[in-house]
Amino acid sequence: MLNDPLASALSKILHYERRGKKECLVKPSSKVIKKVLEVMQDHNYIGSFEEVKDPRGNYLRINLIGKINKCGAIKPRFSVNKETFEKFEKRYLPAKDFGIIIVSTPKGIMTLNEAREKNLGGVLLAYVY
Repeated sequence: MLNDPLASALSKILHYERRGKKECLVKPSSKVIKKVLEVMQDHNYIGSFEEVKDPRGNYLRINLIGKINKCGAIKPRFSVNKETFEKFEKRYLPAKDFGIIIVSTPKGIMTLNEAREKNLGGVLLAYVY
């Protein structure tokens, strides 16, 4: 039984990336994992991905392009407002303007910089660099 499917999906992607694999299969599939992968795809950290229907449960097939140095889920899921963004950037990213932090906001899942531009707070989900 999985307690955090997002954390296990990101750790699996990181392990496959470090071993030099070109494709990763992530099971189970969820809406949150797909939205996080869409954000990663928009920022060119992964290639394309597709959901494969299976009678035993759907899974995601992700094409890796070798651009991820580190990725992971942020636990516990900290709540942030627009004043506390910089504190978490310093904690999870190695340098300024290097990598992204993915946030769940009332307007959807987006990066921390997009949330800052829209003056939104939210809950931290993951980081990638």
